[in-house]
Amino acid sequence: MRWMMYRSNQKSEIRNQKSTALTLTLSRRERGFTLVELLVVITIIGILIALLLPAVQAAREAARRLQCCNNLKQLALGCLDHEYANGIFPTGGWGSNWAPDPDQGFTKKQPGCWLFTILPYIEQDGLFNMAAGQAGWPVPPSKKAKIAQMYAVPITAFYCPTRRKPLITPCNWYPHPFQNADSPPVLNHNDYAANFGSLAYPYSGWDTVYTTYDTARDADSPGPPQTFLTARNWNGVIFVRSEVKMAEVSDGTSNTYLIGEKYMNPDAYETSGGGDFGDDEGCFTGISGDTGRSTSAQPSMAAHTVPMQDTPGLMHYWAFGSAHAVGFHMAMCDGSVHSMNYSIDPIVHDRLGGRNDGQVIDGKKF
Repeated sequence: MRWMMYRSNQKSEIRNQKSTALTLTLSRRERGFTLVELLVVITIIGILIALLLPAVQAAREAARRLQCCNNLKQLALGCLDHEYANGIFPTGGWGSNWAPDPDQGFTKKQPGCWLFTILPYIEQDGLFNMAAGQAGWPVPPSKKAKIAQMYAVPITAFYCPTRRKPLITPCNWYPHPFQNADSPPVLNHNDYAANFGSLAYPYSGWDTVYTTYDTARDADSPGPPQTFLTARNWNGVIFVRSEVKMAEVSDGTSNTYLIGEKYMNPDAYETSGGGDFGDDEGCFTGISGDTGRSTSAQPSMAAHTVPMQDTPGLMHYWAFGSAHAVGFHMAMCDGSVHSMNYSIDPIVHDRLGGRNDGQVIDGKKF
């Protein structure tokens, strides 16, 4: 009997020792990871991040490209609504010395560019009418000040989200005063430009020929310099003093550029000085390289008009292009938006810019 009690006590003591050892072991484990375990976890997390980061970045860029495409679609529909209401596509304006004037309407008598005249058609009536009233020449000082104030309002739909956020920058012009407005202290900008055509330089000359509304808006002849202003140099849809009707897009609305993304020097994304001459005059100013681009494949111009991805240090302000790595967006005269490759055949690009050249285009090449 005593022996049995002794054996029972021994077993009980052994069980207690095992339970205590297990408790101690679990207690030590609950206090934290070992160094090796921690390094393994960190390594696994690092590998997962390295695998997922490119996918996340690609998804974000895809979202930005979609937003950019939607912006261009909105602007193209604004141009089409303008054409429906007025019988013509938006005019390009008079040139760099002229600011917009809401009292000058929607024809070639409007000195401001197409981005200004479509404001009522993209739900920006208030901005369009900010300086309305007191029509005529000379422009009263109070109205000149109000016109300048319009340049302090950035329009979200004018900016590609891949390139930059909506912004205004200090106006750092060379001596370049408006004929009809005060020089604005700040400038809004734009990432989309009109199609000048395949024969046009992104310069009007109109701004230096006439100096009053009366001499400019009713002129029958464009005047010198004829090199830039004769009709043969403008076969696009929106250009200096343009009044293009839908019926004049004889090559077909689905085969003719209307507007698209413009090339920019990345060093000048957030400046308005000389970093990029195609983005230094504000988005409402009369037509220039800021608001219109060419598609020419002519030997004398082709090097300046080939579409490109934004490249640091390079000004290329006659061309379409974008900040996107995969291509640039262009809206056609039917309102459709297409993603174009930077490697597009220059001849095809040229013909897509001309509204009435009668040249056949292979749709598989764009």
